[in-house]
Amino acid sequence: MKKLLFSVFFSFAILFAFGQSRDIAPSGGTPNVSLNPGATIPSLTASPAVIWDNGPLVNSPGTGSGGADESVLQTSLSMNTLGFGFQTSAGNIMADDFVLSGPTDIATILVYGYQTGSSTTSTITDVYLEIYDGQPDAGGNVVWGDMLTNRMVSSDWSGIYRVADYNSGDINRPIMECVCEVNATLNAGTYWLAVQMNGSLGSGPWCPPVTVTGQTTTGNAVQYTGSWAPALDSGTGTGQGVPFVILASPAVPFNIYYILAAFVLIGVGIVVKRRFF
Repeated sequence: MKKLLFSVFFSFAILFAFGQSRDIAPSGGTPNVSLNPGATIPSLTASPAVIWDNGPLVNSPGTGSGGADESVLQTSLSMNTLGFGFQTSAGNIMADDFVLSGPTDIATILVYGYQTGSSTTSTITDVYLEIYDGQPDAGGNVVWGDMLTNRMVSSDWSGIYRVADYNSGDINRPIMECVCEVNATLNAGTYWLAVQMNGSLGSGPWCPPVTVTGQTTTGNAVQYTGSWAPALDSGTGTGQGVPFVILASPAVPFNIYYILAAFVLIGVGIVVKRRFF
């Protein structure tokens, strides 16, 4: 009897852990949306310069509810993972690499996540970031950040829904764009960004993978669920990418009029001083 109870408990534990690590699409029917090639993530913050975009998230612009864009899981290609768990409650983390060609001042990083059943008002409350100097499970070390400091300064609906190809128009998974303050300077090299999120709902947060029409492999991300492992679609076993955008503060352009204005102010200061002092 004890063995039977242990087996039942162990089975439930496995199911719970797996459920926390993947948001799996239920068995569906015939795809009802024609997909376009992947499109660049539409940033809600356009001022700073984009120095790295880790891949498209939208592959069906304008086909969602109310004309929203959609990030469509291609079950027609046997893909099955709507999102990967990177929720604080389960200790899950997602990480993916990026490359800097020279010394770079990173101002902010945009990351994306959803909680199933939310409205278009964001329920994401916290975002934790770490930057590694190499792959986390292959000797990489943290060079910036931690999983204790909330880096999120805002979270808003991205205008994108995550859906399966047989369920276009579904509004249960609105993807949120989270703006995170970084203010870090890194030298040229290959780095890995690790992301963890927290939210006010029970489901997730989930990380929607990079999505490209006709492609089952979209990246080489890794996921931490007690140990690091490749982030693979559960249907095809192919590697997936994490969508994020790295922004640098725009350089202030040189303008000769700034110098002329400075000389004018200095001259005025000299005249005032001689006249009144």
